[in-house]
Amino acid sequence: MKEQILVGWSGGKDSAMALYELKQKKEVEVAALLTTVTEGYDRISMHGVRRKLLVEQAGALGYPLEEISIPQSCTNEIYEQRMQDTLEKYRRQGISAAAFGDLFLEDVRAYREERMSRIGMRCIFPVWGRPTAELARQFVGLGFKAIVVCVDTNAIDREFAGREYDLDLIRDLPATADPCAENGEFHTFVYDGPIFSKPVAVQRGEKVLRENRFYYCDLV
Repeated sequence: MKEQILVGWSGGKDSAMALYELKQKKEVEVAALLTTVTEGYDRISMHGVRRKLLVEQAGALGYPLEEISIPQSCTNEIYEQRMQDTLEKYRRQGISAAAFGDLFLEDVRAYREERMSRIGMRCIFPVWGRPTAELARQFVGLGFKAIVVCVDTNAIDREFAGREYDLDLIRDLPATADPCAENGEFHTFVYDGPIFSKPVAVQRGEKVLRENRFYYCDLV
């Protein structure tokens, strides 16, 4: 019998690669995708992607979507409580593990493992430790399609917002930027690839600077 697991889902390339790797494993089966959505904005937290596209993305992937609503300017305490409440619900259903697309940030991994262990669940990290330049090229080579939806202008130029995540973009990134943006340089929305039953129809919309730092490209 396959082990039922959750996948921490941002809608971006790293969680897509984690899901791709999980689908190659015969011993596990994904029960649901877990995503935080900001109340009022009705968008994926941090990434700024409209909830409507998130729902269409989950449908194209063929998995149930578990949305965790968090308030604007959410405190860590509120985030942790709402995440814990959701995870405990699945734990009571017999699901004891969740997968994440983290790559090399030890503090993030330790935080996830500590929080999950409190409720008797464990973490799976399908792409952990992979060289990020290699993983970025593999993502493109497998046929995944993604758009950069948010840029941290303290790390890279705002003109990367709205660009296709492809080999040209990877080559154009400054040497200081991680190719998979593990340090938060940018965020992506994946709209097609080998794990999709069909592409998610998206168009680039307005570009907006928020907090005098984060440059978003809206997708419609």
